[in-house]
Amino acid sequence: MSPHATPQDDFDEFYAVTAKRLVAAVYAVTGDLGEAEDAVQEAYARAWQRWAKLTAEGDPTPWVRTVALRLAVSTWRKTRNRVRAHFRYGAPADAPALAPDRVALIAALRELGEEQRTAVVLHHLMDLPVEEVARETGVSNAAVRTRLSRARKALGAQLTEEEEVPLHG
Repeated sequence: MSPHATPQDDFDEFYAVTAKRLVAAVYAVTGDLGEAEDAVQEAYARAWQRWAKLTAEGDPTPWVRTVALRLAVSTWRKTRNRVRAHFRYGAPADAPALAPDRVALIAALRELGEEQRTAVVLHHLMDLPVEEVARETGVSNAAVRTRLSRARKALGAQLTEEEEVPLHG
């Protein structure tokens, strides 16, 4: 950010650099792209209202990420039945096609509990160290490591393709 940049310029640059990755992370937690985009948009709107304070305190990224995840999880909880019906009966006809491996990953993440799913997304998809995941989720480092270990085990079992095909004849 240049020394002559306005707060609007700084915010615009911050948004351009961070928004796409944040939407991907929130989508991985919720499994709903629309909800992820809405939560991220609202988090950035709230960040803009506090921009001077957030930048004075340092990097605003963790604050925006935490707000977006909290908004998304709150919405996700409220709309859980709608999301389940969506996936049970299929996506709308105009939904963009996703690669099969992404669909499998999102489906597997959806099977995890919220705490494990959030830990996996923050640590593995957002590349945050365990210490930062602990700070953002309000738990100990040991709790994060336990959640990650259990989540990896569950994901491994869900994502392993079955190689055995019964032969007839």
